[in-house]
Amino acid sequence: MPQGQPSVVPEDGLTTRQRRNRPLVVVHTGVGKGKSTAAFGLALRAWNQGWPIGVFQFVKSAKWRVGEERALRVLGESGEGGSVAWHKMGEGWSWIQRGTQGDNTTNEEKAREGWEQVKRDLAAETYRLYVLDEFAYPMHWGWVDTDEVVEVLRNRTGAQHVVITGRNAPEKLVACADLVTDMSKVKHPMDVGQKGQKGIEW
Repeated sequence: MPQGQPSVVPEDGLTTRQRRNRPLVVVHTGVGKGKSTAAFGLALRAWNQGWPIGVFQFVKSAKWRVGEERALRVLGESGEGGSVAWHKMGEGWSWIQRGTQGDNTTNEEKAREGWEQVKRDLAAETYRLYVLDEFAYPMHWGWVDTDEVVEVLRNRTGAQHVVITGRNAPEKLVACADLVTDMSKVKHPMDVGQKGQKGIEW
């Protein structure tokens, strides 16, 4: 495996091993396709290392059955790698007990509920990798306070990696992150009227 050589070695008093194993905040943003796909690819690597993984899908409908969800759920239940817990905002979040007469909770409230659970899990060090899919949107729309997110991420304990996806990632989040990728679009089938298709978009 090729070993990258850093261009700068900071004078932070850490050993090379300590610096290498420092938990990361990763942001995938931009208008191009592939932000969530890249995050789930990272989850596959984490699963292979035996890490417990928590996926929190903000914004996407609970009715969507994306291929990554099925694949990671099956892998998580296989007993060969890490465990996988998958939470969807549209399902009302799996840890919240709701009545059977319907859910009148707004998307904004659901996003806040999801963030509150992420905070609890970070405090409890529940997972080694957190995939906060489309979480940039609730911050961009003002549903979740970006300053609070940054503070919580900076002060998290243990060896917890967090990857956040979504367009319009707030500047404060980008500044806080260790790794930021901006997905730019060169061409897309939708530009010529082609809709998403099975096996490519889901």
